[in-house]
Amino acid sequence: MILGILGVGHLAATLVAGFLRSGLDPAALLLSPRGKARELAARHGIALAGDNADLVARSSAVILTTRPADAPAAVAGLPWREGQIVISACAGVPLAHLAVQPARGVRAMPLTAAEIGASPTACFPPLLEAVSILQRLGPVIALGGEIEFEAATVNAAVYGWALSLIRQSAGWMAAKGPDAQAMRQLAALTFTAAGRMIAEKPEPMEDLLGELVTPGGITELGLGVLAEGGVPQCWDAASQAVYDRLMARNA
Repeated sequence: MILGILGVGHLAATLVAGFLRSGLDPAALLLSPRGKARELAARHGIALAGDNADLVARSSAVILTTRPADAPAAVAGLPWREGQIVISACAGVPLAHLAVQPARGVRAMPLTAAEIGASPTACFPPLLEAVSILQRLGPVIALGGEIEFEAATVNAAVYGWALSLIRQSAGWMAAKGPDAQAMRQLAALTFTAAGRMIAEKPEPMEDLLGELVTPGGITELGLGVLAEGGVPQCWDAASQAVYDRLMARNA
């Protein structure tokens, strides 16, 4: 199988790194010849397609990682065929806007943590061939509808916000005197620990949090300050703003 990547920017570079980390042979990858393609090809020994039509003709599956606004034009008029899978990682671009028939379209939202095999990737529809490809990058979260997928795509923005929170937490602790690298590790692994607790334990999230919020404790104190500052409402507003933008692209 040849896996083509159409649109070779930063996200595509992290996907390439993740695929190679997973053990995929560089000979199984094919890159469209723009952006970071020549750099990646030279570094990893990956072939370059002559153009987008050549990439589609030679690939069994194609991952589309162009800018969302460019995606419909990028796939139009290419020699798509039956049996091909097209995995679009273009946020807010519905399958109906991608003229890839008779190939089968799938939407996915991998994160840059794909580079280290740690991307939780939302996917719709969860075609087995697509899931098999995406699982090389981390766990795949199968979704049942495209509107559901749009809501889940907000998580790609949340990922960036989480990075910002970790940076802020680590920076605050380091400013008090501890070793900056140690605080970076502590903050990062604390967020990892919180995520694993929610992902791996079956109890309701409210119960897991309730076990930490003891009356008069430091967790209760901090959550009270955040609530007084309107942080929960701001977080919801930020999520809604991202969702509204994504849905506007569906119009």
